[in-house]
Amino acid sequence: MTELHTQTDLQETNEGLSWKAVAISFLAIMAAIWVALIILPRWMPGISQSLLGSEIKVFWYISRGSAVISYVLLWFSMVLGLLMTNRLTRPWPGPAISNEFHEFISLLGLAFVLVHAFILIGDSYIHYSILQVLTPFTSFDYRPFWVGLGQIGFYLWLVLVISFYVRKKIGNRTWRMLHFASFVAFLGAMIHGISSGTDSTAGWMQLIYWISGGSILFLITYRILMATFGKTQTPVKAPVQNPVQSNPLKKGMQIGQE
Repeated sequence: MTELHTQTDLQETNEGLSWKAVAISFLAIMAAIWVALIILPRWMPGISQSLLGSEIKVFWYISRGSAVISYVLLWFSMVLGLLMTNRLTRPWPGPAISNEFHEFISLLGLAFVLVHAFILIGDSYIHYSILQVLTPFTSFDYRPFWVGLGQIGFYLWLVLVISFYVRKKIGNRTWRMLHFASFVAFLGAMIHGISSGTDSTAGWMQLIYWISGGSILFLITYRILMATFGKTQTPVKAPVQNPVQSNPLKKGMQIGQE
């Protein structure tokens, strides 16, 4: 009977997954059609001018886009890490899956940071060299201090990503101590984006900053409050009673014998 129920549950799960796959595929196809028929015809003149015009701006556009994506991925990674620290991922999706996803998002975000930085070497306006890309506070032609904060945030993020692969060698205590640097990395990335980002004045980008910063602040505050006031008290053990005293019948027999 148990095997029958298990097979039925597996069949229902497979059916559910298949329907989800069909729905996602359908939405992806519709989105591709929408982009091909509506978005690309409107953007194509600008794309052609950016790629083939007298002033090639494609490097700048790619850098801006990858910067936003990397910041959002850093935000997601921070949120997931704080959720795991607050033990809010235990019911779903579970500690193991959450940790794998947290590591994947961090690595993917770091890849977009590399694109964001090194693609600027080809930009004709800033003229970054490899040394300027890798060395903080050497962006002399474009807001060196704010760009330098982003570069420091990148190196901190790099250390955190590497720590995933050397966790067993450095130990859990050192690994957890290193992860406090993630708050500095996130703050540096946010200040870097607000102070040196081209899109920082746009309404949609400001909304991202407000939501990301507010959610991180909320989860940090929640963690502090739970660590301070949410500690479970050790239950007081009840005193062990004499079996004779706890049983009236035995107690009466003992008095009668006396």
